[in-house]
Amino acid sequence: MINRSTNGVTREYLVLEYASAKRGQPADKLFVPTDTLEQVTKYVGGEAPSLHRIGGADWQTTKRKARKAIKQIAAELIRLYAARMSAPGFAFSQDTPWQKELEESFAFVETIDQQSTIDEVKRDMEAPHPMDRIVCGDVGYGKTEIAVRAAFKAVQDGKQVAILVPTTLLVQQHLNTFTSRYSGFPIKIAALSRFNTAAQSKSIIAGLATGEIDVVIGTHRLLSKDIAFRDLGLLVVDEEQRFGVEHKEELKKARTNVDVLAMSATPIPRTLEMAITGIREMSNITTPPEERHPVLTYVGPYDQKQVSAAIHRELLRDGQIFFIHNRVESIEAVAERLKKLIPELKIGIAHGQMNERVLEDVILGFWNREFDLLLCTTIIESGIDIPNANTLIVDRSDLFGLSQLHQLRGRVGRSRERAYAYFLYPTDKPITELAHDRLTTIATNTDLGAGMQVALKDLEIRGAGNLLGGEQSGHIAEVGFDLYMRMVADAVEEFKSGYFEDQPKKIECKVELPINAHLPVDYIESERLRLDLYRRIADAVDDAALDEIKLELIDRFGKLPEPVNELLAVAALRIYAKSLGIKEIALAGKNLRMQPIFLPESAQIKLSRLYPGSIYKSASETVLIARPHTPNWIEAGQLGDTSTLAWVDSILKNLIQPLAKN
Repeated sequence: MINRSTNGVTREYLVLEYASAKRGQPADKLFVPTDTLEQVTKYVGGEAPSLHRIGGADWQTTKRKARKAIKQIAAELIRLYAARMSAPGFAFSQDTPWQKELEESFAFVETIDQQSTIDEVKRDMEAPHPMDRIVCGDVGYGKTEIAVRAAFKAVQDGKQVAILVPTTLLVQQHLNTFTSRYSGFPIKIAALSRFNTAAQSKSIIAGLATGEIDVVIGTHRLLSKDIAFRDLGLLVVDEEQRFGVEHKEELKKARTNVDVLAMSATPIPRTLEMAITGIREMSNITTPPEERHPVLTYVGPYDQKQVSAAIHRELLRDGQIFFIHNRVESIEAVAERLKKLIPELKIGIAHGQMNERVLEDVILGFWNREFDLLLCTTIIESGIDIPNANTLIVDRSDLFGLSQLHQLRGRVGRSRERAYAYFLYPTDKPITELAHDRLTTIATNTDLGAGMQVALKDLEIRGAGNLLGGEQSGHIAEVGFDLYMRMVADAVEEFKSGYFEDQPKKIECKVELPINAHLPVDYIESERLRLDLYRRIADAVDDAALDEIKLELIDRFGKLPEPVNELLAVAALRIYAKSLGIKEIALAGKNLRMQPIFLPESAQIKLSRLYPGSIYKSASETVLIARPHTPNWIEAGQLGDTSTLAWVDSILKNLIQPLAKN
């Protein structure tokens, strides 16, 4: 950010750096006025991107590729939405007395998020077209209870329910939960996974066809061709992004004729949620259950005695331990080291290079408490819920990203027991400054959901990729997360309007007036805060949004200095001009220039009468009006800031607004 003064007028600019046009020369720079920051998006992506040359074709090519891919996604979203809206869905009945009895038997108090999501799901189910809702919330935040209630509601109307999960461990966990919650009700539940014998599988498949089984929980086996339901009414999909392409295609077909409730532990960004509102409904559960405590977090050097004490403490309370070591080649050596340290310790080893079935058996064994400690790679980062495991030890935590550390810590603290997380780094190797910063952040932000915006941003990028298709991650990395989300919103909006163009039509209005309009450094010292506020002011779409920002500024920083008042007034003028279709208002030399403005003959006569000496160029639809020279308009030889804005505003109201109304 840099301040520049011209003819006594001070403005602040954001300096953008581009690749140098000539090799060996310094980088090219572009000074962006802070009142046009809505045209700049912060790059949030994977690695630091390579810079393009100013005016070069590379950036346009990158955007065009991303826009083309987005166009296909938007078309698919709209196609599925249209098919769903035109399909004759089943409108489920209002809640029965049994439904109320089931809900009152819930052992916990529903969080506000959870209750509002339950209400939204029921409203969708009672509508006459198929539901397609995705519920996002971390493991342990109460998503399963929502599925329990939705499935019960479907069964009350004589419909069958299929619950599709990615792993056999989740089949087992859901079976236990549903069986426990439905005890005392005449509902038949079955689980279909590779642990069934051939005779059991045959019996379950027959029961689904006759309607004898009400709720079935299974892996992708449920999507096999040999499985037919008598009357399927609800499909619950847990962690959809973990299924293969062919399974996802089957799910797409299902979406147009049965109610679908998808659940995801990866947060979906708010910007994406806004972009596809009304096409794919979403609910976010961000409030942790009341009985969950923040995880006590320790960051420090690796110490054998401390590791031994942490493991012993967990074993004394009959608990289990996650030990994360992210190098497959040395994982066996770590197991040997731990065995020497605590000979009675029963250790299970899990990593991504193992056979899938063997891996599942190890994790299932840990869940069944056959092991005290699960020594594993980041394979447990998401989707594994072991309430009895309440100590986490992370070896070489300096090599993990912040979002990984945050998600790993989320694996413990799922029961009422106090949980502990140890993020350890080696004593014999120096750690980088970046790693130190990450560990400091994770140590200081131990509250549930507090201060983890940096980590969540990375998870949101992953969440966006999951929802829109993994292949989109490349495009997100190319153009940056914020711009990508803006493109998705534009594409969906234009499909809704029934057209799509290569370049979205969006009126931008450039206001170039010699006015002291900026946020003074002595009013807001932090450059980051000033940049954020400039961006929000530039993004404001109406006067109400500006009023909100004005009240916030007064509340946070005190009475508004004159340059801030002028900044808000210029933003209000731009919003007004945009609503009239004007793209430029500039005071240069002796004339005010405004365009494009179409003036019929009657309006041209009015222009000459009200503003003598003015010129109208019909070919370019440009209006030129001479600066006033009457003494009451003159301050120090030229218009003052407030007078200038009032004069321009009066022109728009006198000349342009009456035409817009007609």
